[in-house]
Amino acid sequence: MTDRRDKRALITGITGQDGSYLAELLLAKGYEVHGVIRRTSTFNTDRIDHLYADPHDSPSLKLHYGDLGEGRVFGQLLERYQPQEVYNLGAQSHVRVSFDQSEYTADVVAVGTLRLLEAVREYDARAGARVKVYQAGSSEMFGAAPPPQDEQTPFHPRSPYAVSKVAAHWFARNFREAYGLFIANGILFNHESPRRGETFVTRKITRAIGRIREGLQQVLYLGNLEARRDWGFAGDHVEAMWLMLQQDEPGDYVVATGESHSVREFLEAAFDYAGLDWRKHVEIDPAYFRPSEVDHLRGDPSKARVQLGWAPKVSFHDLVRMMVDGDLELARRERALADSGYRVARSGAAR
Repeated sequence: MTDRRDKRALITGITGQDGSYLAELLLAKGYEVHGVIRRTSTFNTDRIDHLYADPHDSPSLKLHYGDLGEGRVFGQLLERYQPQEVYNLGAQSHVRVSFDQSEYTADVVAVGTLRLLEAVREYDARAGARVKVYQAGSSEMFGAAPPPQDEQTPFHPRSPYAVSKVAAHWFARNFREAYGLFIANGILFNHESPRRGETFVTRKITRAIGRIREGLQQVLYLGNLEARRDWGFAGDHVEAMWLMLQQDEPGDYVVATGESHSVREFLEAAFDYAGLDWRKHVEIDPAYFRPSEVDHLRGDPSKARVQLGWAPKVSFHDLVRMMVDGDLELARRERALADSGYRVARSGAAR
């Protein structure tokens, strides 16, 4: 068996919520971690800044420029660093935005996965290696399929994002069956944290609560409050990703808590915990409704529990409290900046 200290992993989407928690997990296990980030005019590494230092001082985490829209870089990284594990987390992952940017979403989420898999296939053939690949699927792939959803539930995607994830899932299955690659598909249900992007509904709610408490915001605009989701903690879910790649053979796994709650329930729990009445602050804006809605997602994680030994540790209400606490503290810092004369933008940055 390879010594854990010699294990190397490559993560696309390392600057996202999942990428940051996964990088923490792997570094704690002694991995050398290589992250792929898109080149932009501003740095977008805030979720991993606590992990990353000067590469001369922190050799266990290295960042490389790359993009799922162009596959050549992945072959180069595989050849140079020879990772044993690859985690494909990069995506345009906002469901509502995918209706407005459908072509871009399809290129990055579906064809981007194909580009990465081609690079792995070619590298495996040249090097005689067997790189283990994790492909990030989504519960949105089930769409209109009735709950509970498990690995045998037929997909019925209801957005360009979900359709693209279904294509990526089947690219992974096809490469696994055609070329014998080790590719595990994780079908993750909604997973949240204080690091969740602020445009996602759970974080949008908790972010607004902090700002309302500090007098920085009065109204929160939301869409469909009756949609039900299976919400878990992102830190729990990335452990399942790692476990999938520790198996002798690849498979497909639903990762979920097995319970669902409506947006309204999340809203009530979060505002109640903060001592606020959501009815005084929330307004419904039709612009936030999807053209085709997904009404109810609730996963059955039985296979992951039995075969991986995985189970969620953070409950729904603990997750809500964790997120509210994080955004209350963030809002207090914003308030201090505002009181010092800085103009504070909705993102929390002082201007």
